[in-house]
Parts: sequence; C-alpha cells; structure tokens
Amino acid sequence: MMDKSVSTHAGVTSPHSILSSDYTLEVTVFIAILVALIVGFVLGRYKTYAFQNRSEARLSRALKMRFVAPDYHLLNHVTLRLEDGTTQIDHVLVSRFGIFVIETKDYKGWIFAAPRDRYWTQVLYRAKFRFQNPLRQNHRHVRAIRELLDFLPADVVRPVVVFTGDAEFKTNIPDGVFTVAGFLAFVEGTTAEVMSVNRVQFCVGRLETTRLSITKATDVEHVQGLRRRYGNDQ
Repeated sequence: MMDKSVSTHAGVTSPHSILSSDYTLEVTVFIAILVALIVGFVLGRYKTYAFQNRSEARLSRALKMRFVAPDYHLLNHVTLRLEDGTTQIDHVLVSRFGIFVIETKDYKGWIFAAPRDRYWTQVLYRAKFRFQNPLRQNHRHVRAIRELLDFLPADVVRPVVVFTGDAEFKTNIPDGVFTVAGFLAFVEGTTAEVMSVNRVQFCVGRLETTRLSITKATDVEHVQGLRRRYGNDQ
C-alpha cells in the first residue's frame, strides 16, 4: 500500500512546478528582449558616433545634456538629397523655439573672418591656412531644410556656426557664429514659441524619413558631389 502511494505521487506533476516553469520561461523571454533592445540602442549610437568627428561629438553631447524632449530633438549627421547632389548637415536641433541648422568647426589659433568673404583665415604658429567661410557653407544646408519643411516660415530655420576648439577671433565675430558655451546660452535665451510639440514631432518625422542612411556609401557620394562642384577647393 505504501509503495503504491509513493509511486502514484511520483508520477504527478506538481502545480508549483508548472508555475515555476512558466515563470522561468517568461523571465528568459524578458531578458532576451531586453538584451536585444540594449544591443540595438548601443549599435545605433555607435553608428552615429562613428560618423562624427571629435568636434561634432562634443557639441552633440552638450546639446543632449541640456535640451531634451519633448521641446527639443537633436539629429546628427543629416544628409539630404538636392537636385544637384547631396548636402550634409552636422546637426539639426528641432525645437518649439525654432530649428537650428548647425555647422561645427574645430580650430585652434587665430581666426580672421568677415561675413561676406568666401574664405576665412586661420593663423597657427605663424602659418596661415584658409578655409571655406562656414556661414556660406551653411547656406546650402539651410536651403535644404527650408525646402523640406516648406510649411514653416523661412525665419524659423536658423543658420548657426559653432567653433568647438580653442580658436580666438582677431576680427569681429560674425553674427550667427558661437563658441559651444555661447551657443548653449543662445538656445536657452531663445524662448519665443514658434511651433507646437506636435509640429516639432512632425518636422522630426519628415527629416528622419527623408534623410539618407548613415553609411559609408552615403558619405562617399557626398564627397564625390563636393569634388564635382568645387574640385579640390572645398
């Protein structure tokens, strides 16, 4: 009698065992999903950072720490197609207070600049180097954004140049040109609302769906377009 009872009991699965198995399965699935999300997030961030230079990454970090959703949304390394090629924008900060189209520059030494000049000059250890006027360079970026977001007034899209290095201007600093600290203060001081949060989300959606993929092929196409337009004088 005792032997039969023990045998019968051993062949029955306990309800607690079933619950324990279900719980273990749910935890395993949850962990797998969580790991997949983390890996996707990390790879996505790496993909963007891999295509940013040091100055762009520095400004991106500063902006993300200071200006957050839902009032602000930052897009980095945005490449848009135009009728004559592509244009590549370092950063686009979309906000309720305007859209800032940002060109970053990482320079040291002295800078001599005039708003209308085609080139600006850097003096470093008595050597002189000229570079394209970033204000003029940003004109094409701003035009692309304004054409894409043509439902917004033109003055909502604002061109900005940010110098992230230790450069010192030996001429008057042109309007629209900032240091990192100066630009952060400028954005904080821009408080007149020009669009709703819903409109901000719509603008971000249009930019995200229109921009070209962040790939080496996209960058190669852009550089080839620059060479066709400007030769080696970029």
